[in-house]
Amino acid sequence: MNPQPATVYIVDDDNAVRDALTLMVKQEGIPVKAFADAKAFLAACRAENNGCVIIDVQMPHMDGMQLQAELLERGMLMPIVFLTGHGDIPMSVRAIKAGAVDFLTKPFTRERLMVSVRQALQESERILKSVEDVQECKSTLERLTKREREVMALAIAGHHNKELARVLGISHRTVEIYKSNIMHKTGAVNLIDLARIGRIAGLEG
Repeated sequence: MNPQPATVYIVDDDNAVRDALTLMVKQEGIPVKAFADAKAFLAACRAENNGCVIIDVQMPHMDGMQLQAELLERGMLMPIVFLTGHGDIPMSVRAIKAGAVDFLTKPFTRERLMVSVRQALQESERILKSVEDVQECKSTLERLTKREREVMALAIAGHHNKELARVLGISHRTVEIYKSNIMHKTGAVNLIDLARIGRIAGLEG
C-alpha cells in the first residue's frame, strides 16, 4: 500500500490557535489537517497516515501526553511536536523520551514552529524508509526455502562452509549451491549485504 503524502496533523481545542497553526503550515505549502480534540484525530488515524502531529498538551477528555501514549499503543509512529501554554521541564523531558521531536512553549514564532515541523517531517521520512526496508527485506527472505534460511542464518553468524556442512549434515558442495541460490534470490552482493538484509528482517539464527 502506498503511503499518503506527508501531512501535518494539528490537534488543539482552541479554535483560534488551531486556525493560526493551520494557516502557518499551509503557507509553507505543506498539506495540513486540523482536529479539535484527540478523539476526532484518533478516529481519522489510519496505518497509512504519513507525516507529523502538532499536539496541544492541555486538552479536555484526553490531553496531549495521553494522546501520545495512545498513538504509541496503536503503533502509530508519527513524530510529535508538543505545544504548551506554560513551560514544564519534567513534562517536556517525558515527552521527548517517549519520542516527541520538540516541546514548544507558547507564544512561539512561525519560524520556530516550522523548524520543528520540518525536523518532524524529516524524522517521519526516516521512519517510513525504515518500515519500507523491513517490509522489503522480509519479502526478500520469503523467497527462500526453509533450508536456505537456515544456511543464511548460520552464514551471517560467521560459520564457514565446512562448519555449515557439519551442522546441517550436508556436503560442502551442497552448502555452496545453497549460498549461491541465496545470493541470487536476495540480490545481496556480498556477505555483509546479506547480513544487513537478515538483520533488518529480524532473521534469527
